[in-house]
Order: sequence, then C-alpha cells, then structure tokens
Amino acid sequence: MCGIVGYIGPKEKKEILLEGLQELEYRGYDSAGIAIIEGDKLNNYKAIGKLENLREKTKAYKSEGFGISIGHTRWATHGKPTELNAHPHLGAYSYVVHNGIIENYQELKVELQAEGVSFLSQTDTETIVHLFEKYYNKSNDAFPAFEETIRRLEGAYATLLITEAAPDTIFFAKNGSPMLIGFDKDEVYFASSDTPIIGKATEVYYLEDGEYGYVKEGTVHLFDSNGSKSFTKQALTADKVSAQKDGYRFFMEKEIYEQSHVMGDTMIGRVLDNSINFEELDENFFEGINAIKICACGTSYHSALTSAYLFERISKVRCDIEIASEFRYKEPLLTKDTLFITISQSGETADTLEALKMAKRAGLKSLSICNVDNSSIVRESDAAILTRAGIEKGVASTKAFATQMMVLWMLTLYVGQEKKSISKEVLHKEIDAMLRTPKALVVTDELHAKLQRLSKRYLHGHGFFFIGRDIFFPLALEGALKLKEISYLHAEGYPAGEMKHGPIALADSELFTIALMPKTMHYDKIKSNVEELSARDATILAISPEPFDLADDFIQTTYDSHPMLEFFEMMVVTQLLALEISVRLGNDVDMPRNLAKSVTVE
Repeated sequence: MCGIVGYIGPKEKKEILLEGLQELEYRGYDSAGIAIIEGDKLNNYKAIGKLENLREKTKAYKSEGFGISIGHTRWATHGKPTELNAHPHLGAYSYVVHNGIIENYQELKVELQAEGVSFLSQTDTETIVHLFEKYYNKSNDAFPAFEETIRRLEGAYATLLITEAAPDTIFFAKNGSPMLIGFDKDEVYFASSDTPIIGKATEVYYLEDGEYGYVKEGTVHLFDSNGSKSFTKQALTADKVSAQKDGYRFFMEKEIYEQSHVMGDTMIGRVLDNSINFEELDENFFEGINAIKICACGTSYHSALTSAYLFERISKVRCDIEIASEFRYKEPLLTKDTLFITISQSGETADTLEALKMAKRAGLKSLSICNVDNSSIVRESDAAILTRAGIEKGVASTKAFATQMMVLWMLTLYVGQEKKSISKEVLHKEIDAMLRTPKALVVTDELHAKLQRLSKRYLHGHGFFFIGRDIFFPLALEGALKLKEISYLHAEGYPAGEMKHGPIALADSELFTIALMPKTMHYDKIKSNVEELSARDATILAISPEPFDLADDFIQTTYDSHPMLEFFEMMVVTQLLALEISVRLGNDVDMPRNLAKSVTVE
C-alpha cells in the first residue's frame, strides 16, 4: 500500500515521477501527487483516482534543468480519498511524502495547533511537515530541524521532505516501512520498492530501520542513532516482476507476511483508546436496525460466517449469513429493520452485486466491506468501509480475509457501542486484543521452516479435514479452501462436533485432519473430537498452544489470551501450510488453474 518515489538530478523530473508511480500501481492507491523544486520555484500537483488524472493535470508542465522532486500514491488510512488528503503535504514552504503510520500524530497535531498551525488535511502525515518548519523557524538550519522532527515521530514511516529552505536537498528517513536509494552517476533516486527505478538506476542501497539523512550534489549523507555512517551499494536487479515480490517467491507468500503490517492500516483512526470509530458511518446509521444479513462468496463468505458469532455474542443483534449465489434465487424475506452487508475483496463480485441490488429494491439500508474504493459494490451501497489491505495479486486471498475479519470484529464492537449492548469492561478487553493482533500475524522463521518440513508428509492420501468449533469452524472452512485452491487436493472444513455424524466414516491413516484447538474456546470438547478421529487411525496435525499427545504433528501457537488472537495466529498457519504443500507439488501458487481474482460472472 502507498508508494514513494523521489529524484534529484538534471533530467525531466515529472516523467521520472509519473513513470515511477505507475510502476507502484500494483501496491494499490486512491490518489497521487508530485512536488518539484527547480531553482526557487516549487510546483505541486495532486489528483484523486488513477494516475491518468494526475497525468492530465500535469500535461502542460515540464521541468527543466537541475531540481529535486518527490511523488506519492496514497491508499487512504487517515481521512477520505480527497485532494487535500493526498500527498505531498504542504507546509508554508516545504513538502513531504510518507508511508506508514505516525502513532503519536494526534498528540503532535494538538501541540502544533496550540501554537497556531492550521491543518488542511485529516492525515497523520501533515504533522511531519509542520513539525519540520517549527524547528527550522527556530534554528534556520534545515538538517538539524529534520533530525529533531524524526526524533519526535513514533511508529512506522518512510518519508521524503523537500523545502524551499534548502532547494538543492532531499531529506529522508526510514523506520519500519521500506525505502531504498538508487544511484546512476550523479543522479539519485528514492523509491519504496525496486520497480520504479529499474532501468534508471544501476546500483541500490536498501535503507535500514532508524537510518536517515539527506542528498545534496549527488552525494548521500547517511546517519543513524550513532551518527554518520558509511554504506555499501549493490547491483540493482533488472526483473520488475521479481522486484514487486520484494524477495518473496510468490505474491501469495508476500501477502501472508504483509498481514501484520496492513492490519495496522485497517485499524488506524478506527480503534481508539476506549472506543471504535468509523468516520464512514453517520452517527444514526444503525437507528431502526434490529437485525443484520450478510451476503458474500468464497473467502468473504467465511469472514461473514465468523462475524455472525461475534455480532450475536458481542452486539446482541441477530445476524444471518447468505451465500450470494444462492440468495439471489431463494426468494428471501427482507424486512426494512435489517441492515444488508455485502463483503467483497474486489467490489465487483457479480453474485454479491446482484444480491445487493435485490436488497436495495426491497428498501434495505446497505453497507459494503470492500478493499477497492469506487468499485461497483461500494458505489451501490449506502455506506462503505474499506479494508485497506492494498492490492492483493495472489488469487488465493490471504490479507483480504484477515482485514475483512478485523473490520467485522471492529464493527461488532461499534454496533455494541451504538446500541449500548456492550459494557465498558468488555469493550476495553476487545480493544486491547485488537491492538495486539498485528503481533499475532507475524510469521517467524521458525514457524515457516517447520511448515516447509511438515509439508512433505501431506502430499498424498485421500483428503483433508479441517475441523474447529465456534469461530474456528469458519476458519476451518477457509483453511480447506486455501488448500484446495492452490494444491488441487481434496479438502473440507467441518464443525468438529459434526464429525461423528457421518464424516468419521472416512477416517483412516490416509485421511489428514488439521485440528484447530484453541485454548480459549471449547478446548476439551474439540480435544474429544480429535481423540475420536485418532482412535480410527486418522493422521492428526494439531494447531494449538497446548501440546497434544495423540497428534502425529503439532504446531504450537503462542497467543492464548483471547479467541481472536488465536484465530489470527492459526489463520497464518493454515495459509502457510497450503502454500508449502502447493510449492512441493510444483503448482503455480499465484495463478491456480481455473480461477480468477475477481469473479465478475454468475
């Protein structure tokens, strides 16, 4: 999500920036902008929507001679997709672009506003440029002012800053969000991944967390907490597709690893200290709503199924789940006190879109949960909440599912707040667990290596059962779907308690059972179900924080203080297991046969 480019040198800068931003489109964005300083003249252009809109705005502009320049593609986190919220952000005489999250931006904003600073946007990024100018106005020295600014920032960021106070210099800093520097003779490039500078730069340096500095006259001055430091350049790859994968073998693998980062984007501005906030929803949005009906397909259907447990348990609101392709033909009973929610990664899923149109014709209020702004489902809905997952290129959905689940979890708390059906104690407990979710999504080297080793034992046999109870039953369905999508092996998800009602007849040593055994939810009951399968010689892979003696294989999880933390950690395990089995079978992980990323037909 979001992309940064920068260039300092004599070439035409507008085209370098626009071409670089185009190479970053795969990351996802809803607005874009550039800023260029030539001599003492600063030019700035922004546009919402696709890059074509920015190209149209800048078609009469050309940059000539030496100059400094920065550009950005933004995926909305703080504030809606508007030109005011688009980067670069302007101070009195400086511009900044930024990827990541400034966690203490509200504190900084209040401080700056108290000193008379006016903010134009709703973003966290704008605090950086105003903070810089505050310190520059005191010292009249740009680099110390930038250093002091960086010291005040908390959170993840990759940022570039240019200023009329130093019109021959680009200032940069990196902490927790990727950024690199490219080199070609006396020219210097910046980007958030390799692709924008391939074919332009010949060497590259990948910035490490905590590094910052400035570029002037073709020379990079690099610093960290210990002061000035040297660095070693390396040759730049020429393969753009490989560069987009950021060193991962597949986009799906990259997207599994990204989940811990994008979850922060999903929550930012929404999960507050003592409440959940959705600026997308009017304060009376849930007025007159006594029931919820959710319609979705595939992976989105599984996130919906999980949320039904949460809506009824936490919000105390009846929640019914429908498969969109079936809903359209069942002549459903629809009452106007029902909120109709649709979930779709792309926002173009044909069955879900048609179900939404049916609900609207029946007079129901509608809400969409989607990853793509301005998509058909978003436009058709009364309100929309974006998941902010960034573009997902792997056909088998991973981070889209994770972010859908987080939005639905947040929404259950929001509804509970609005209807006063949730206590402050429960709300605080849920928010505390939410804030720890990104850590539960981190993929450790040890976990991935273990699943790589285990995968060789699960390449044959007559099928897989993924089993779980409560919210872990929909996760079992999702785990089975991931496996069948990319490995082409038969897999089913089942409620653990239903095995004895028929499916256990299939149990033998060639039946692989993936058992989701959370400590926080019905552990003893699912343990009994797994023991029944083990007694019939099924091969058991147990995923649990609690060691299980009867398991043939065991993946020990860490988070056992809240069911949703266990849910997300086990989700990562099932995703990686599917990935590694598919890799061993020699399949195309990102483009599995017969499937498409966006299903726009019935």
